[in-house]
Amino acid sequence: MWTCPLCRQEFVNNNQLHSCNDKVLADFLAGKSQHTLELFDHLVSEYMQIGDIRLHPSKSMISFAARTRFAYIIRLGKNFIDIVFPFKQPYNDNLCFNKIKPVPGSNDYNHHFRMFLKEDINDEVRTYMRMAYESRS
Repeated sequence: MWTCPLCRQEFVNNNQLHSCNDKVLADFLAGKSQHTLELFDHLVSEYMQIGDIRLHPSKSMISFAARTRFAYIIRLGKNFIDIVFPFKQPYNDNLCFNKIKPVPGSNDYNHHFRMFLKEDINDEVRTYMRMAYESRS
């Protein structure tokens, strides 16, 4: 593991490109509705039950990481959170993803999940959350 001397983030690769100290978590949470903040806290809590995680804010998203990054909050809306789970194959037979798209230049597929309520993290979503965590930890 390589640790950036400026921001102290850990990476698998030496001198890995990253957005070093461009944003902090508070930048993303500032001005968000109480509902959205509660959804965020619930999502983080659910992931903490799966395993050790770190949050990495960057210019445009918040990444969840174990050994490497495995899920991304790409939007904190007024009453929802958009989360992306990258997988090596598309999981089309599901009830939780509203979009599955191949990542250009990669063999990953981004699975998009929109969380409106805490209850949206059900057993099916937890299964995919765990799969994403285990695939990159």
